[in-house]
Amino acid sequence: MSKSTEQPATNQLIDQLPAATARYLMAACHPVDVEFDQVLAEAGAPVYNVLFPTTAIISITAEVGGHRPLEMGMIGFEGMLGASLALGVERHPMRAITQGTGTVLEIPAPDFRQQLENSPALKRAVHGYLFVLAEQLGQTAACNAFHEVSARLARWLLMMDDRAGGQPLVLTHLFLGDMLGVRRSAVTIAAGQMQDKQLIRYSRGHIQVLSRPGLESVACECYPAAIAAYQRQFGCA
Repeated sequence: MSKSTEQPATNQLIDQLPAATARYLMAACHPVDVEFDQVLAEAGAPVYNVLFPTTAIISITAEVGGHRPLEMGMIGFEGMLGASLALGVERHPMRAITQGTGTVLEIPAPDFRQQLENSPALKRAVHGYLFVLAEQLGQTAACNAFHEVSARLARWLLMMDDRAGGQPLVLTHLFLGDMLGVRRSAVTIAAGQMQDKQLIRYSRGHIQVLSRPGLESVACECYPAAIAAYQRQFGCA
């Protein structure tokens, strides 16, 4: 990671804190640029820094011997990496990799622990986010087990589009297959059908969402369920 020279965008979790708490936290953070497919954490590794994505998107993946990584959760500007510190756990539960270039706000773990001790509001917000993330992990596991590839792909693209702000997504079919736990050929077929219906445009590793309503009609119920979970906890999406 390298320090960003651009003015950082906002992180929704920080924005929802009381103004004084948010200012105190932001003063301890600095913006850092991340690259595509950059490993930010390994499962079981110590939490050295807490990251609040602003324009970056992070995949939380699980690995089983002999198989490629499978995405279990996604973190964008609505969340954070390193939330386990609020539970007194100083290790990452799963691997975290970036899904594209972008910026995160970084704060050293000792500084964040101190802020947690000084701010009940911050601790409540992080606990609330952990609850939402747990819901997302469970929903994703069920989705991977029971839903068709096209519905899962539509859900995934919508979740990415939410966090990318409508910008084109830099993705290959191989990467998508890894995230969904399916063969690349299955992604190629599903993406081709979506392109034929003019729901997306795919060219040279770039995917542009053309019709969110169309994708929502293809996606499984796991997509609105994820939005509803966040709204219940924080009152926004």
